[in-house]
Amino acid sequence: MMERGPAAGSLARASMAYVLAGGRGSRLKQLTARRAKPAVYFGGKSRIIDFALSNALNSGIRRIGVATQYKAHSLIRHLHNGWNFLRQERNEGFDILPASQRVPGENWYEGTADAVYQNIDIIEGYDPEFIVLVAGDHIYKMNYETMLREHVESGADVTIACIEVPSEEAKAFGVMQVNEDDRILNFVEKQENPPEIPGKPGFCLASMGIYVFSTSLLMEELKRDAADPNSSRDFGNDIIPHIVKNGKAMAHHFSRSCVRPDMALPVYWRDVGTVDAYWQANIDLTEVVPDLDLYDNDWPIWTYSEIVPPAKFVHDVDGRRGEAVQSLVSGGCIVSGSSVRRSLLFTGVHIHSFASMSNAVVLPYVQVGRGARLHNVVVDRGVEIPPGLVIGEDPELDAVRFHRTEKGLCLVTQEMIDRIQD
Repeated sequence: MMERGPAAGSLARASMAYVLAGGRGSRLKQLTARRAKPAVYFGGKSRIIDFALSNALNSGIRRIGVATQYKAHSLIRHLHNGWNFLRQERNEGFDILPASQRVPGENWYEGTADAVYQNIDIIEGYDPEFIVLVAGDHIYKMNYETMLREHVESGADVTIACIEVPSEEAKAFGVMQVNEDDRILNFVEKQENPPEIPGKPGFCLASMGIYVFSTSLLMEELKRDAADPNSSRDFGNDIIPHIVKNGKAMAHHFSRSCVRPDMALPVYWRDVGTVDAYWQANIDLTEVVPDLDLYDNDWPIWTYSEIVPPAKFVHDVDGRRGEAVQSLVSGGCIVSGSSVRRSLLFTGVHIHSFASMSNAVVLPYVQVGRGARLHNVVVDRGVEIPPGLVIGEDPELDAVRFHRTEKGLCLVTQEMIDRIQD
């Protein structure tokens, strides 16, 4: 079992985690119409960004910055409510960093590198020895301290976390070409024939968008890049290729730092960037033993927890029995004389009598009317499903009324429901 938690985190305590959380997440369609992708709900109680933040906290990092941009209000409110416990007097800190014209002539962040460059003064105020730069829109558990140790031991200018993916899938990622010592020889973005892992044909090392830098070197690279008029201000396109060519870049295999109950189990990392992937990752949690362990008290997923009563199941007569099978049901839910199967209900969902649902991901405070039937759906926050409405049984009708994916899932929003009722 790997070392876990703050007790093992001497390097982590000398580090700052910088979370890039400004992504639009446009492939999630209406789920990101009013919120950034990192603010999208996940797993019954959490938001997507809670995983990156929890990894930092559980690794021992106590100085964290979050760069926000696109439709950030929901995300900022969540961060204020759930992540305001870090204290400056304990040499801790938590900063929310929206694009705010901190650099003359700048407004929006121009790219991922610019999102760090515009806040150099804040980073220098914390004076960390290392920067752990992470994307805030993936689902995984990782001990950043393990990666920090590899970075220091190798003497790298940058260490990049990588995950092994089949070659046919790798063209969707930035891919590392490495030698036998995991030194990165080349970094290519989304190529048709990406380089494979030495000695492991059919697999490539794909970047997870997690980087470790010595702070002083990162500051130099950001300033150099900012002065380059031809730069796109992006880590993957500009900063990383420059270091690979002119310095020492090392690959860190995620299998060495992935937190899981048994190190023999496969690693877990998900980009829930499409409606289908988002639905699948949530529904996977209903398995008897899911690949992602949310019940691990040694590596908890911290979040903002609303004060709500326990879930409630009422009525116990044939045809009107409140029940849930192979499902996750969050606090504040009421399953009233209705049936829930292989579904995940977020906080405060109320399902009225004679309704049924299966393979459903239902976001907070949804009301499902009497006799409604929902199958293979994602229902956005606060939607009121009218009595008797059927979703997931008539593909042609569903495609007219809702956003229906190629795999047959329906994304349901209140605006879609309102159009039906007009």
